[in-house]
Amino acid sequence: MFSLTIDEEIVLGLLEDRHAELLYRLADQNREHLGRWLPWAWEASVENQRAFISRALRQFAANDGFQAGIWYRGVLVGGAGLRYIDWPAGTTELGYWLDTRTEGKGVVTRVVRGLCRLLFEDHGLNRVEIRCDPANRRSCAVPERLGFKREGVLRQVGTNRGVLFDHVVYGLLADEWHRWEEGGS
Repeated sequence: MFSLTIDEEIVLGLLEDRHAELLYRLADQNREHLGRWLPWAWEASVENQRAFISRALRQFAANDGFQAGIWYRGVLVGGAGLRYIDWPAGTTELGYWLDTRTEGKGVVTRVVRGLCRLLFEDHGLNRVEIRCDPANRRSCAVPERLGFKREGVLRQVGTNRGVLFDHVVYGLLADEWHRWEEGGS
């Protein structure tokens, strides 16, 4: 199974069926906060989480991305994953979410940096994209901190409880990553 040690505090690990109830409790505790940005949070249930994990494991087996739990100091605090991997083009889209009690500790920034290192250096991808609701300043701050370029806004790309929302698109290319890593912190 996939596991990635980010640092001494953070590990990414594939979610398994045994995590469904834990994942549901975390989503339920954060439903109002997550639901502002992620429509799936409103329908979170143990059964939905179990189905999500099953789809994610099939996705991983097909080598088309993954969905992992973020484990901070041994506790599940969120999720991060790749919606797909286009191997011929060398591109992917990365997403993440976090328990509100863990915000402000740099967890997501460290996770995204670790994933970029894996994707660019180990897997040889050329482009990583992150999409965020422009009003979600915490989420947008992550790619901005890590040298991603703001490429534009996709207008009205989805709905959340009947309300249309936009996505700001951030992109980072492998050569930009390597330059940023040499001078970045």
